[in-house]
Amino acid sequence: MKHGLLSFLMVPAVVFAAACAKGSDDNNKPDPAPDDTAIPAPAFATGADIGWASEMEHDGKAFRLTAGGAAADLLDVLKGTGVNAIRLRVWVDPEGGWSGKEDVVAMARRVQAAGLPLMVDFHYSDFFADPGRQTVPAAWKADTGNLDKMCTHVTDHTTEVLEALKAAGVTPAWVQIGNETRSGMIWPTGQLSKFNDTEWSAFARLYKAGYAAAKAVCPNAIVMPHLNHAYEDNAWWFNKLKICGASFDAIALSHYPQSDNDKLSWQNLNSTAASRILALSQSFGVKVMVSEIGVRQSDPALGKQILADFLSQVSRQACAGVFYWEPEVYGWWKPAVYSRLGWNSYDMGAFSSDGSPSAILDPFKEN
Repeated sequence: MKHGLLSFLMVPAVVFAAACAKGSDDNNKPDPAPDDTAIPAPAFATGADIGWASEMEHDGKAFRLTAGGAAADLLDVLKGTGVNAIRLRVWVDPEGGWSGKEDVVAMARRVQAAGLPLMVDFHYSDFFADPGRQTVPAAWKADTGNLDKMCTHVTDHTTEVLEALKAAGVTPAWVQIGNETRSGMIWPTGQLSKFNDTEWSAFARLYKAGYAAAKAVCPNAIVMPHLNHAYEDNAWWFNKLKICGASFDAIALSHYPQSDNDKLSWQNLNSTAASRILALSQSFGVKVMVSEIGVRQSDPALGKQILADFLSQVSRQACAGVFYWEPEVYGWWKPAVYSRLGWNSYDMGAFSSDGSPSAILDPFKEN
């Protein structure tokens, strides 16, 4: 992203700040009162993103505490591995309803009953959002290019989902505004392609709409933006967001040490990511959450080594926790939409072929 950094250095701060001023956050509000329904975030989260769990259960997949053991509730199985928090993504109007509002609320009730704090990951799309795909939800498509209306959609969707969760007795500990938004979100309205001040102003307004809505419903939640590639120097990106008047209570990053960069070893990616996390925390005065991590399930011993190595390097003063992405996947299962699209199965699950945890998650028990 050298072109993005270069454009940032070439834009005078005063001019850029003026372009981004609309909708800036008020940082002088009093601390909110505690929420009795909230399960507090642990000192260090060893979490799991289980967005596919309900569809897997629907397809008859069972989970086991130990190899060859009786079937058990997935959340009990995960707690046995040292998982102490759960992450769920939410899509606007997804195919089959999986990861839609109703599905998320149903899963969140189970998470709450299991005594685990919850992270909600807003994609603001009907399917996966990432640096190469930030597709506007079908229901919002008519308002493409209308920034005011798109901000209203973000506000309304964020509010609707969080209010539904609270009505179900669940208050998230963390809320993610957008998923891997290095190149913006809700394209083309909030796209970052040229990384100029006009694009940053639009993206920041969308982010701030989500942040403000999340804080209005869940004032104690830790609300944060999310980028991929924890090993990269991402300070320039968060600096730009700050210049646009945006607030964030933490920083969320993804880290896939076996696939993020095929020119670097996992050892190099782990150590570089750990140092970047510390630097970001020191620069912005917030903690960093690794809200996604994954290793190849084909070699559990190596996967365990990679995860243990990363956890050993991450500073607890800088990092708030690490969430494994979809560890429950096993047996070449894939969601129905993957079959329709002709996609392969996810290959970074952390469960064995009988539905019991593999050695990959063992390091979580030690943290």
